[in-house]
Amino acid sequence: MKILKTIERIPGGLMVVPLLLGAIINTFFPQALQIGGFTTALFKQGAMPLIGLFLLCNGAQITLKEAGVSLGKGVTLTAVKFFIGAALGWVVGKFMGPTGLFGISALAIISAVTNSNGGLYTALASQYGDPTDVGAIAILSINDGPFLTMVAMGATGLANIPFIALVAVVIPIIVGMILGNLDEEWKKFLAPGQKLLIPFFAFPLGAALDFRTILKAGFPGILLGILTVVLTGLGGHLTIKYIFRENKGVGAAIGTTAGNAVATPAAVAAVDPTLEPLVAAATAQVAASVIITAILCPLLVSYLDKIERGKNLAGREKVV
Repeated sequence: MKILKTIERIPGGLMVVPLLLGAIINTFFPQALQIGGFTTALFKQGAMPLIGLFLLCNGAQITLKEAGVSLGKGVTLTAVKFFIGAALGWVVGKFMGPTGLFGISALAIISAVTNSNGGLYTALASQYGDPTDVGAIAILSINDGPFLTMVAMGATGLANIPFIALVAVVIPIIVGMILGNLDEEWKKFLAPGQKLLIPFFAFPLGAALDFRTILKAGFPGILLGILTVVLTGLGGHLTIKYIFRENKGVGAAIGTTAGNAVATPAAVAAVDPTLEPLVAAATAQVAASVIITAILCPLLVSYLDKIERGKNLAGREKVV
């Protein structure tokens, strides 16, 4: 059975298939992943250490000359993600009132749209980009949590950047860069980890999702997920295409909502209690967006990448 080849034919298959499998098991048979031991450690709780190892392996492939490119991409993509979410949330809050757009409040929009799934971005960047694209996660991790949402909601005086958390994301990349730049053998040794680890951290990421949240959120939650994928995905794609002059689809990988964004509405309401009545609906909608974007974003990245690489091939043929 050619299972691996079949999975790789699916857009973003190495990430999407294990993620969906983990979500299905967690939805219908959650206790199967809670039996303890190595099973729970790997399939339920293993995402973070495996992503850390993945970043180290990728860091080993980044030369010192490329580090500045990674920094530039991270800063630019983070800014695009933030401004799209903040602008959309401001328009909805300013002109549509507390009920928002089709029942989606500004709180839900900003919580979902300004927040991206670092694990999914990393996997897609590895498959459709290069080490400089993956290295951008060192900066993109800033939007993984409530900080930028609080900034967008006007709570900057009450929130601080979790600096140590950012340092914790960067360290594996730096360690990998040091090893890879000092010793070519280490670089070669760690290279296979860029692909090998993807399905193994994708499954526990999926095991944190529950498809029933989509039913609870209803149409507003689904719409929020679609808006996040389309607006920020296309925004990221155009950023890489026109600012960095790279014809590939990896920029769209920011079109996701992070799993921990589900807690963001409550965190923001803790700062501004007047938002408390919106928390329940916003939380359900953000949770739905997490699942919808995890499914649709890889498809968008794959589609855009195929178009861009087709253009590259056509251009080379004309030159010849």
